Amino acid sequence: MITDLSLLDLNKKYSYADYLQWQFEETVELIQGKIAQMSPAPKRIHQKVSGCFFVEMAQYFNGHPCEFYAAPFDVRFPKQRHDDKSIVFTVVQPDICVICDLTKLDENGCNGAPDLVVEITSKITRQRDFHDKFELYQEAGVYEYWIVEPLERVIYQNHLEGGRYRMAALVGEGEILKSLHFAGLEIPVSQIFQ
Repeated sequence: MITDLSLLDLNKKYSYADYLQWQFEETVELIQGKIAQMSPAPKRIHQKVSGCFFVEMAQYFNGHPCEFYAAPFDVRFPKQRHDDKSIVFTVVQPDICVICDLTKLDENGCNGAPDLVVEITSKITRQRDFHDKFELYQEAGVYEYWIVEPLERVIYQNHLEGGRYRMAALVGEGEILKSLHFAGLEIPVSQIFQ
């Protein structure tokens, strides 16, 4: 059992089995086997936006067969490495995710691609959200990936089409975010950034 992040080699690739042995205070994600440190406690604006999304999602998914979760919640993507044939896991903690295939859920979180992922970005996480996670979610088959920019008060709505993300919309204040995957999931952007 590892109790301090400093005991790990940040250049090494790790598996999900390794991840389960870590018992330290820092929150990390595992992206294609590499440790990605998460920022310290989110800023107030992040928490407020996350809470507003949670309320909107709770209203829509109440009684719905799909389930939604807010961070911290592990989403695992297994992938085989070509160099030694061992399995390296990616483990991320999206701000919000929706899973419709309930067989993907277990006591540790979700094993496989959610149907919808929402990431609330910041200066610290921008590169990871717009590039690393964008590629990761696209490759894994997440149908919709929304990137929320609290400071700019806009939401980038990406939709999987032919195995690639296409930006379906860039929605801002006064507009309505409409899911392409979930009929009737419509969120006034002003409700998110109130």
